[in-house]
Amino acid sequence: MPDLDLVIRGGTVVDGSGGAPFEADIGIAGGRIATIGKVAGRGAEEIDAKGKIVTPGFVDIHTHYDAQATWSSRIDSASYNGVTTALIGNCGVGFAPCRPDRREALVKLMEGVEDLPEVVLTEGLPWTWESFGEFMDTLDARRFDTDIAAQVCHAPLRLHVMGERAEAHAVATEAEIAEMARLAAEGIQAGALGFSTSRAIAHKTLDGRHIPTLGTPEAELEAIGRSVGRAGASWLQVISDFDDPEDEFARLQRICTASGRPMTFSLLQRESRPWLWQFLLEKIEAANAAGARMFGQVMGRPIGLMFGFEMSQHPFVARPSWQPIAHLPFEARMQALRDPALKARLIAEEIEDPALRARLNTWDMIFKLGDPPDYEPLPETSLGATARARGIDPSELAWDWMMEKDGRAILNRPSINYADRDLEAVRTMVRHPQTLMGLGDGGAHVGFICDNSATTHMIAYWTRDRTRGPKLPLEFAVKRLSRDNALALGLADRGLVAEGKKADLNVIDYDKLQVRVPVMQYDLPAGGKRLVQKADGYVATVVSGAVTYRDGEATGALPGRLVRGAKG
Repeated sequence: MPDLDLVIRGGTVVDGSGGAPFEADIGIAGGRIATIGKVAGRGAEEIDAKGKIVTPGFVDIHTHYDAQATWSSRIDSASYNGVTTALIGNCGVGFAPCRPDRREALVKLMEGVEDLPEVVLTEGLPWTWESFGEFMDTLDARRFDTDIAAQVCHAPLRLHVMGERAEAHAVATEAEIAEMARLAAEGIQAGALGFSTSRAIAHKTLDGRHIPTLGTPEAELEAIGRSVGRAGASWLQVISDFDDPEDEFARLQRICTASGRPMTFSLLQRESRPWLWQFLLEKIEAANAAGARMFGQVMGRPIGLMFGFEMSQHPFVARPSWQPIAHLPFEARMQALRDPALKARLIAEEIEDPALRARLNTWDMIFKLGDPPDYEPLPETSLGATARARGIDPSELAWDWMMEKDGRAILNRPSINYADRDLEAVRTMVRHPQTLMGLGDGGAHVGFICDNSATTHMIAYWTRDRTRGPKLPLEFAVKRLSRDNALALGLADRGLVAEGKKADLNVIDYDKLQVRVPVMQYDLPAGGKRLVQKADGYVATVVSGAVTYRDGEATGALPGRLVRGAKG
């Protein structure tokens, strides 16, 4: 009889603590790490990790797999990239609580905010719940290739209690605030790890209606914060524009302090205000010194728009001649695009909206993605610089580049975290002790953003491949992706390779670790499309002691479960 369920032999353990790597065997039994060192006993299954690194499974604290988790057992692309725990319910958008007559409103909101087509959600969501607790029960009955954890989301909460008044951004009555606070605490008691809200003006439905939480008065957020804090929430998660940075940060700090819980918010370098991230970091330092536990949530690379004729976004998408072919199936669209007359019209037209023009036609900020993908491209390789060197119209060059690979070539438009044309600002944010690694947005923006491979990129690029500036230590990067995030969520049972901890692990061929080029798949309900990004170099991913992926391919094992509440 085997002595253990699984033995990983001879690997170089990067344990998630930040300490120096060491060579050891790892013995696993009952979903836990039973022993580390020289394991004499046999395993029912064994993995030869000699020459490989062994890390904790990564904890992804910012995903939007809320819908995908109700119809699929695969939490991909996260699970392709070493993630073994994924947190859903971010940015205040989700699907519970929800009365039947409010379903359409939540679907339209998720469609607009997170780029999930209405037809996909309408066909895919089973709606086997009304309360948040029933939503959790739906997830609890399912099996996954990663663990998932959830948050109570402000937008569905507001719609559930206030109805159309929430959509009109009415001020909640005292009774409505009390009811929202009660239901939010009920969600925490049902196992949610936190509460999330959005204060971002860009978060709106496709017909232009802003998210119901925009401009929510402080009194409402403070009451909910106090309630979820008493109920034991791990944290509050916020996204804000910080239009008035001083005033907004002070407001969030008061809410955080009143709740008695940590608060995390998105911290990014934006093109419009490239200085803001530094201002907010200084505010975070001061807030923590004053006793408020506040953390910036940062991304280890630019947040980039993927441009291409197969994508939802590209340089011609807002030009008049694009509209007649915009909704054609890809092959039919490509047939139309081969018409020289259509090409000439599209190249000659301009985008009237200045905001859209800046997003889609700022040529010096558009690059070939490359294979393997390059997320810190040199300025001189931009579309604009290349067009000038060749003496041609940048629109024509954009057309030519996107027509490569039979029209499936991808261009990268770094829209956030690249104002300085390098990643030095990102490096500062990543290294700061009061930030956390997140913002991969897996499950959202599926037609034009694909950042849920950021875990793989963090290790491969920052610790091994970067040449444009200083690298980061491997043990530091692993700790940031695993133990730091696990502890921030109150999940002390994972994120560390240690005896007694949950056996969530990655066995990685460090020399071969590399993100692949994203590909478009048409596997969502109703044939909806989504970008998926796999990686090379993952020899094995282990969840609760079961091997879920070997060499990037699913084994069929689905040990992942809903995580209810904090874990010691």
